[in-house]
Amino acid sequence: MELRVLRYFLEVAREGNITHAAKRLHISQPTLSKQLKDLEKELGKKLFLRGNYNVRLTDEGMLLRKRSEDILDMVGKTEEEFKALSGITGGDVRIGCAESDGIKHLARRVKSLQERYPRFRLHLYSGNTEDVEERLDRGLLDFAVIAQEVDLSKYNYLKLPAADIWGVVMRKDSPLAKKEAVRMKDLLNLPLICSRQGITEDYPKWFGEKVDTLNIVATFNLSYNAGILVREGMGYLITFDKLVNTEADSELCFRPLVPVLETKLYFIWKKYQVFTPVAELLLNEMKTH
Repeated sequence: MELRVLRYFLEVAREGNITHAAKRLHISQPTLSKQLKDLEKELGKKLFLRGNYNVRLTDEGMLLRKRSEDILDMVGKTEEEFKALSGITGGDVRIGCAESDGIKHLARRVKSLQERYPRFRLHLYSGNTEDVEERLDRGLLDFAVIAQEVDLSKYNYLKLPAADIWGVVMRKDSPLAKKEAVRMKDLLNLPLICSRQGITEDYPKWFGEKVDTLNIVATFNLSYNAGILVREGMGYLITFDKLVNTEADSELCFRPLVPVLETKLYFIWKKYQVFTPVAELLLNEMKTH
């Protein structure tokens, strides 16, 4: 299976049309069709369902699309790493990040490096801890910032000088908005919009045995869209402070949980990882500040 053919396959998958993909790839349509048929023959699976004007992926095609994207990402990352070995003038670092206001500490360190190495480029991948750890394990990321305890059997880490405060985002016209803080009894019968990671990692620390009785009407992994659900009156969002706009011009407000529930942030990387020079620079910058 050649990388060139995987690039052809991905272009057809994105365009949904062989003729359009051929034009973007600057090859003839018959040549591209033959490459795809040869790929299907090599794999022994049908990758496309062909119509009169377009094509769509089969289940096997969907799997190959995901694997191809990962393979080509890894190839690109490897090429960048070898280019970086010739001298440090900058380079690319890929970091997976949980949603947190505490990411500002990482941003400050990156900004400091960019002032000294203008060609330093940061590529952020946002997701929950499970998402970013999976990409870190597959070698698609150099580092990750997670909002849960570190698996010390797999990762080294630095603790970031920040902790996220949990609370409830609600409409300002909600009766609960009159309170300065929210207690457990206030939430037990309300429709709740909850973090999928929080349900397993954090909520049990605060709700205890009551966690199984919560009226959860929706779950999420990133907070922006969850904030829209709150604005539309679906329920109350349990999340970190400062992830959803609750300024004066917003319809929403934030009230902290009492007793306080905090989650610490960790900057992690795989054990025994070999870094590019520019990734090593960032790690040293994080260690010394």
